[in-house]
Amino acid sequence: MAAKQTVRKAEEKPAAEKIKKQETVNAVPDLDAYSNFYNREQSWLLFNGRCLSEARDSKIVPLFERLKFLSITQSNLDEFFMVRIASLKDQLHAGYQGVDIAGLTPGKQLEALSAQVHDFVGLQYSTYNRSLIPALDKAGLVVISDYQELTEEQNKYLDMYFEEEIYPVLTPMAMDSSRPFPLIRNKTLNIGALISDKKAEGLGKKGKKKKETLEFATVQVPSVLPRIIELPDGSEGKKTVILLEEVIRKYLGILFQHYDVVCSAAYRIMRNADLTIDEDEAEDLLIEIQKQIRKRQWGEVIRLEVDETIDKRLLRILKKEFAIEDSDIYPIAGPLDLTFCMKLYGLPGFEKYKEPPYTPAPVPEFREDEDIFTSIRRQDILVHHPYMTFDPVVNFVRTAAKDPDVLAIKQTLYRVSGHSPIIAALAQAADNGKQVTVLVELKARFDEEHNIAWAQMLEKAGVHVIYGLLGLKVHSKITMVVRREEDGIRRYVHLGTGNYNDSTARLYTDLGLFTCDEAIGQDATAVFNMLSGYSEPDRWYKLLVAPIWLKNDFLKMIRREADNAAAGRPAFIKAKMNSICDPVIIKALYEASMAGVKIDLLVRGICCLKVGIPGISENITVRSIVGNFLEHARIFWFHNNGEDELFMGSSDWMPRNLDRRVEIVFPVESEALKLEVRHILETEFEDNVKAHVMRADGSYEKIDKRGKALINSQAIFCKEAWSKVKKKQNPTEGRRFTPAKTASENRE
Repeated sequence: MAAKQTVRKAEEKPAAEKIKKQETVNAVPDLDAYSNFYNREQSWLLFNGRCLSEARDSKIVPLFERLKFLSITQSNLDEFFMVRIASLKDQLHAGYQGVDIAGLTPGKQLEALSAQVHDFVGLQYSTYNRSLIPALDKAGLVVISDYQELTEEQNKYLDMYFEEEIYPVLTPMAMDSSRPFPLIRNKTLNIGALISDKKAEGLGKKGKKKKETLEFATVQVPSVLPRIIELPDGSEGKKTVILLEEVIRKYLGILFQHYDVVCSAAYRIMRNADLTIDEDEAEDLLIEIQKQIRKRQWGEVIRLEVDETIDKRLLRILKKEFAIEDSDIYPIAGPLDLTFCMKLYGLPGFEKYKEPPYTPAPVPEFREDEDIFTSIRRQDILVHHPYMTFDPVVNFVRTAAKDPDVLAIKQTLYRVSGHSPIIAALAQAADNGKQVTVLVELKARFDEEHNIAWAQMLEKAGVHVIYGLLGLKVHSKITMVVRREEDGIRRYVHLGTGNYNDSTARLYTDLGLFTCDEAIGQDATAVFNMLSGYSEPDRWYKLLVAPIWLKNDFLKMIRREADNAAAGRPAFIKAKMNSICDPVIIKALYEASMAGVKIDLLVRGICCLKVGIPGISENITVRSIVGNFLEHARIFWFHNNGEDELFMGSSDWMPRNLDRRVEIVFPVESEALKLEVRHILETEFEDNVKAHVMRADGSYEKIDKRGKALINSQAIFCKEAWSKVKKKQNPTEGRRFTPAKTASENRE
């Protein structure tokens, strides 16, 4: 009997396992589980790691371009600390114990990020010291890292240079009972020293040597002076440079006469620079922001970088005065603040180690023999920067400013260049009697002072200036020109994915649309009425607008693809953006993936979505392009059962864009332009030179190019932009370029 029971149990076990397995398969996955998401800040560090990988790529990336990428990783990291780490520190100080999308408290995030950033900084300096410096030396550029390596001739040259150029600018500051520790400004490079009074030296009572009394002193490395100093070099074909801080260290004794410099080291601090503005309590937003900007120099110190050879006594003083923990101290094995690599990049004579400079192509649809409004009336016009020139955007405002038939110009400004031609044109338009309304977003981070200055200048010129909105950032990119024509009033609109900044338009990849579509014109009017007053439209004809409507519109389109897939119809989503971390959008994408929708995402920066989760995100791919230009455009393509819908705009899939900003996403309706935009996305998804693909463990890797033709999407777009111009000039020459073709048919 016992034997029979044993046999029966053995037979029942596989059946029970089968039932359990089937129940697991049929179980509805918990899409809210923390394990389905990556932490936002850690994802950002992976993005900066992709930038660093370009600095480390000696096979494809030219030497001086690698210097540029290393500089970018430093400036990226600085802003990350001033804003993101600062925000986490604020939460920690406030006792906030909530968790993020990945289930981490502020404390746990800071702990994990500290370890990752220390490793990252180590890799930065390994790249600089072990890879770039030897390669630069071979290329003929010698960077002296220690003033003791100078030749006699170079020492003589620096004696004169220091006395004439550097010494008059320096301000040494000491700390003693009458002089407290000085204010050390955010991001400035400084040299700290311990000094002893020479007069105090000698023998004391009973012939014993006096105990050395050390005092702290510091000097700021002046940012008004060039950080890179070229030295005389007898070697033919070589250029030798030294950093300004090394020269100051060499002559530090001159600054503290009658004292011995016992030790010295460079140091640099990062302060909390995130503005905290209570907009409900602020009587005047402009005045409140001006106050908060001044407070940035007094923000909490959240990072201390020091020369790794710093004397322990000197480090103790810095640590005490800045009230900083060991985990926030970064010993640096090389020059502090690697943004100086961009200055090295700019040195003349090394052009063969750089990418050839690119000149943006003219936009063929804008003819020289007709005004810009005639061109726009003929057809909607797509502009792709920086492959195509930004001039039409500037000319749009300039022409409107002078045109006697133009009645009004309305525009949103988020970030503009230092000598913006658009600002000048708007001021001229007001002077010419046009009705000019401009919303200047004062809360554009780190551009607040810049924007305040422009806004005040525009007001003096007679422009109606709106200083942002209470509780919201206006991030949309829209310009509307109202013109009186023979058949009535017509509205011309420019919508874009990037800022009205003629400088960054040469560096950022963005898309813009010129149109005089009546429905879009009505929506544009509604946008500006909403911004300038209290008018909230009942409906939008074509534009998708945040913060109230856009998120729901995106969710509807994602769920429509899921419904199509569930019904056996073809379904896919292809989208490009800077970041994705909105949990509602991510869960909707997971649900669509589970329904069978093929989802391909191009995400330059933060991506909290995971790929390859069994039963959840197996139909999702994520890739990131880090190239010579910064990928900035946002494009959304929904298959819609063969009735493709394409949109472009200013919004990423992030809570801040969808819930706390005024954003505009606009449709691409012209069939010809749809082909163009599809071609852009398809080419970028084929990129195997600058693309990094996300793996299931969250890491990114370059595509294996063995046996494949190289496809560099940015290089292809440069070539195609000029090809269009050539074909426009010689329409019968060669075959006509068709944007619907895939990148493989237009690759180099």
